[in-house]
Amino acid sequence: MTVKAYGRVSSDQQDWTRQLLKFKELGIEDKNIFMDRATGKNFDREQYQAMKGSLEVGDILYLDDLDRLGRDYDLIKEEWNEITKKVKVDIVVLSNQEIFDSRKFKAMGDMGKLLEDQFLSMLAYLAEQERKKMLQRQKEGIAIAKAHGIYKGKPRKYTEKNDSLMHAVELYQQGKKTVKEIISITKISRSSFYEYLKEHNIQRNT
Repeated sequence: MTVKAYGRVSSDQQDWTRQLLKFKELGIEDKNIFMDRATGKNFDREQYQAMKGSLEVGDILYLDDLDRLGRDYDLIKEEWNEITKKVKVDIVVLSNQEIFDSRKFKAMGDMGKLLEDQFLSMLAYLAEQERKKMLQRQKEGIAIAKAHGIYKGKPRKYTEKNDSLMHAVELYQQGKKTVKEIISITKISRSSFYEYLKEHNIQRNT
């Protein structure tokens, strides 16, 4: 049995120190702590997949909070059930440890399975709703700032080159030309192009 942990933040501007400290206080070895800097829209994350691939029957997986798994209600439930029931790994959610520890549900037999499903549905739903509320508050804040003329948005590195940048992004998403070819056509810098793709989480279509 190995104790492991998974943590996540959504962007470069967020700090995962608090999560790491929690895991270290539990005595979890560095090699068994997996951290992603990625959104929770799906499970296509490098460290998450590495963590999941390392799980073995009887392991214990710690999460700081349920939404570290993801931000979609149905996906959270599916992933939890796959890890606990198919891979047979226990999950402990530190923010709700008193009631959300799969080992406790397992010890309760059939009644535990029912309670686990109910609690998971409730917590996954709340995590998704909190995410939606946060995004709504963000939109409202920007709208108010714009109305008062104090919102400028992110400073853009491109002015007269914006059209070239958008053209480059369009070519990139089409997936028919290499980055070298795109840079040659649009005359924008490679570093700025990659920076823009990363900042806006733009993926190439295949």
